[in-house]
Amino acid sequence: MPSETRQAEDSVENLDPIAISEEQFNRAAVLVKGLKRGLVEFLKKPKRVNIVNFPVEMDDDSVRSFTAYRVVHNRVFGPSKGGIRYHPDVTMEEVISLAKLMTWKCALVNLPFGGAKGGLICDTKSLSERELRRITRRFTSELFDELGPHQDIPAPDLYTSEQTMAWIFDTYDVLHPGFNNRPVVTGKPIEMGGSYGRYEATGNGCLFATQRFLSKALIPELEDVSGLRVAIQGFGDVGAVAANAFHRQGAKIVAVSDSQGGIFNAAGLDPAAVESFKAEQGSVVGLADTTTITNQELLELECDILLPAALGNQIHAGNAANIKARLVVEGANNPTTPGADRILQARGIHVLPDILVNAGGVTVSYYEWVQNQINQQWDYATTTEKMRAKIHTAVDAVFNRWQAFVVGEAPAQNHLPDFRTIALVIAIERVAHATLMRGIWP
Repeated sequence: MPSETRQAEDSVENLDPIAISEEQFNRAAVLVKGLKRGLVEFLKKPKRVNIVNFPVEMDDDSVRSFTAYRVVHNRVFGPSKGGIRYHPDVTMEEVISLAKLMTWKCALVNLPFGGAKGGLICDTKSLSERELRRITRRFTSELFDELGPHQDIPAPDLYTSEQTMAWIFDTYDVLHPGFNNRPVVTGKPIEMGGSYGRYEATGNGCLFATQRFLSKALIPELEDVSGLRVAIQGFGDVGAVAANAFHRQGAKIVAVSDSQGGIFNAAGLDPAAVESFKAEQGSVVGLADTTTITNQELLELECDILLPAALGNQIHAGNAANIKARLVVEGANNPTTPGADRILQARGIHVLPDILVNAGGVTVSYYEWVQNQINQQWDYATTTEKMRAKIHTAVDAVFNRWQAFVVGEAPAQNHLPDFRTIALVIAIERVAHATLMRGIWP
């Protein structure tokens, strides 16, 4: 196919979240031997989709109606697990695709959970804390019989926090008296049974996955993060922690951004100074001795590692040809589209996928769940080292499977499966095998 034709096709993408998740699944499923057609359909579809509409009394005595979703994709390995996001652009399709992603993520790092996700349509920046509390409590009460420590376990996500999780826990606990209900939600405040290291887990996991991957010496001259130029899109809970983690290991953070825009300094930024400035000013933009850039310009900077840690579909067919990073490390969920994956692979730019890179969050959520079950609380070093080991094992599994495929099939370079596809192959195989081992009942 002529390159001009292929470029024209790639420039027009279907960005529907379900279409993207199915395309990614299909690319992996063809590499899974013996996958039955009916089982494929089962794995593609969510187990349950809950849509709730409810009224809430606002601070000005008006009443507003809110719509929210809680999707359970799979429970083959155990209770479903997944965050709840608050955002004005949340859609049911997005929540379904993210629930699927959680299934593959948990399977990849061998956690006894299935995948779930929640989303509530609202703009948190325009709501007071009292309004958010009432919204959260009502949402939780609407899911009275759906949530549970051994059924469905929420966690923080986009624009939700440990405070949100505290409200969810308290609401559930009031409605289910007489039980140890702490495991019903993770990402709680430390004082309420939260785990040390949970807040930092996703950002730290980004570093651990990158370090382990670079140690494989696949990319010439990139075997350690020390001295590497790192650009991070999204300076929120994940991006800020990742920036500090990479910085402590000697990396040079050349650019960061938030929803207002980005900042660049070729000599490197001090993440702590950026955090302080953002806390005072509400944005990273305007920090002294930095150049203001757009989020799009950040993605296309000359750097060694690009770490998208914001929203989905940020790297797409329209800008993938302009990406200059040597490695893309996905801190966010679904930041790279299938069209972009093809372009980056053809250009020799490896992508460490979201289900591998940001699995640190759900891993430490699992540890929090375990601690709550046995009424213990481990220290930061214990949970972080346990999570590091999980991430390293997952990186090894993906890399070794990719390497075995290269040696065994010896295809042309541009026909090799990328690391996202290999990670999904492993996850799909594990879920499919467990489904058949349990037996199709009745």
